[in-house]
Amino acid sequence: MNVFEQLKTKLEKEKSTWLITGVAGFIGSNLMESLLELNQNVIGLDNFSTGYQKNIDDALKSSADSQTAGNFKLIEGDTRNLEDCSKACKGVDYVLHHAALGSVPRSIEAPITTNQTNINGFLNMLVAARDASVKRMVYATSSSVYGDHPTLPKVEDKVGKLLSPYAVTKMVNELYAEVFAKSYDFNTIGLRYFNVFGKRQDPNGAYAAVIPKWVNAMLSGDEIFINGDGETSRDFCYIDNAIQANLLAATTDNLTATNQVFNVAVGEQTSLNQLYAQIRQSLESIRSLPEACVKHRDFRPGDVRHSVADITKAQKLLGYSPTHRIWDGLHLAMQWYAEHDKL
Repeated sequence: MNVFEQLKTKLEKEKSTWLITGVAGFIGSNLMESLLELNQNVIGLDNFSTGYQKNIDDALKSSADSQTAGNFKLIEGDTRNLEDCSKACKGVDYVLHHAALGSVPRSIEAPITTNQTNINGFLNMLVAARDASVKRMVYATSSSVYGDHPTLPKVEDKVGKLLSPYAVTKMVNELYAEVFAKSYDFNTIGLRYFNVFGKRQDPNGAYAAVIPKWVNAMLSGDEIFINGDGETSRDFCYIDNAIQANLLAATTDNLTATNQVFNVAVGEQTSLNQLYAQIRQSLESIRSLPEACVKHRDFRPGDVRHSVADITKAQKLLGYSPTHRIWDGLHLAMQWYAEHDKL
């Protein structure tokens, strides 16, 4: 039995209270579902600016019975409001902070709103969690903090010049967390996500992630756009791997791991061209698809050419061990999207 399986067995026997900010979002609702399945108490905080009630409803339905549903409480509020954060943190053991405005392109178009949500909201959560004597706050940071650093794979202590307002906000989060550890002895762990994907990831809108956007286009027969020549590569990480990292980070007894940041990925590179082929192959194994119309367009501002993670640190200090490579994750995600035939 690996470290994560041992942890799940322990959690099933020992109930704690968890706060998930951004609970109506993609990652937040999946965390909620997993924790409810482990018989934990879950408080969700969301202002529904980018999340959806249907994600919460689906998580409740998937996680289960009436008793499990009774372990969930929703607070409709905004992390930019300290009072909402304080209310949500009351009586909480662990905070999983995922409320944020994602997307590099959105941050370039709306830097002030991105700053207010991602930095002001983060600071409010730090203060509220500290004042509520929360055991630990785990927060979502991003591979975007590596900026233009050329080294591959990406290692936590080597970052370059930042390329977008979004990357700046995530780096500031990491700096604030470090200061709170030194100034207040408040424990945090940051998780640098690399292109997380899976069920409930929104395919709609200008800032949708590439996988759900392409899936939606393939199912409906719409045009599919590939940025650049399609040889841009990323480290695509299935949602179950991210859930594992969150629960391990929140509960680890390894004090060396606290007040640090960790890459959350698989450690494998996949080009956009390879990704397109794998998504289409997976979907076609489930159902017939309309004829594809693929077009190439310019690279996006703020994007890096290649990105792949070194996950050694998370493996050693947290016991992190990814259970799903990209093909495994895509197969599960495509089944979900095909069944929901796009939300």
